[in-house]
Amino acid sequence: MDLGLKDKTAIVAASTKGLGKATAIALALEGANVVINGRHKQNLNDTVDEIKSKTGKTPLAIQGDVTQAEDIDRLFDEVVKHFGTVHILVSNAGGPPAGSFSDFNDEQWLNAVELNLMSTVRLIRKATPIMQKQKWGRIVNITSLTVKQPADNLLLSNSVRAAIIGFAKTISRDLAPHNVLINNIAPYYVATKRIDYLMEETAAKRGITKEAALKNIIKEIPMGRLGTPEEFGDFVTFLCSEKNSYVTGATIQFDGGAYRGML
Repeated sequence: MDLGLKDKTAIVAASTKGLGKATAIALALEGANVVINGRHKQNLNDTVDEIKSKTGKTPLAIQGDVTQAEDIDRLFDEVVKHFGTVHILVSNAGGPPAGSFSDFNDEQWLNAVELNLMSTVRLIRKATPIMQKQKWGRIVNITSLTVKQPADNLLLSNSVRAAIIGFAKTISRDLAPHNVLINNIAPYYVATKRIDYLMEETAAKRGITKEAALKNIIKEIPMGRLGTPEEFGDFVTFLCSEKNSYVTGATIQFDGGAYRGML
């Protein structure tokens, strides 16, 4: 199936590792002009080499921190200067620290808001005028299954990522007449390095081993395994493609059936 992504310009935020990198690779495999972003120059260079090796496409790498408004402004300025436009935005950022209510002060709450909510708001604020003008755009926000089913010991993620859903759903109605579609993908546990951190935190909290913590998670997944980064990247790529021409304002879980709700 031709997804219609050849030569489309796609920005993938926080894309030097994990789900962001998997998405950048999947988009490049479909022929998109991929722009990767991250804070550390060496990680960017390594990711450029990896994407080029796997896809034959050389991504444009722009260093920056999505929590900094000026870095987001510079990201879009450089992309438009290089490619002339932006067709696709994948909004992404690392997850906030694990912990419960008594663990966090005001500064840590505000840091989580900057990391997840405000980075998304600022990225979309820069992308949408370009997309509306050309009457075509796709935006996917990488969130977490916690927006539908809060997870123990992930208070900041449960709270702040949920705000992204309300924001995206609200603006989806304004963007739809311009053929700009915005959706959220809500992954459960995918086999990335963040899993190691979360399992260590869970294990310490419950007094069990990291391996036991992971087994407990897998028991909750009807598919009986974690999702892979490659599967995740393919799913996001479909949502970003011309083949997705009617789905907008949706929050779709990527969870192997773990979510128990009906909506």
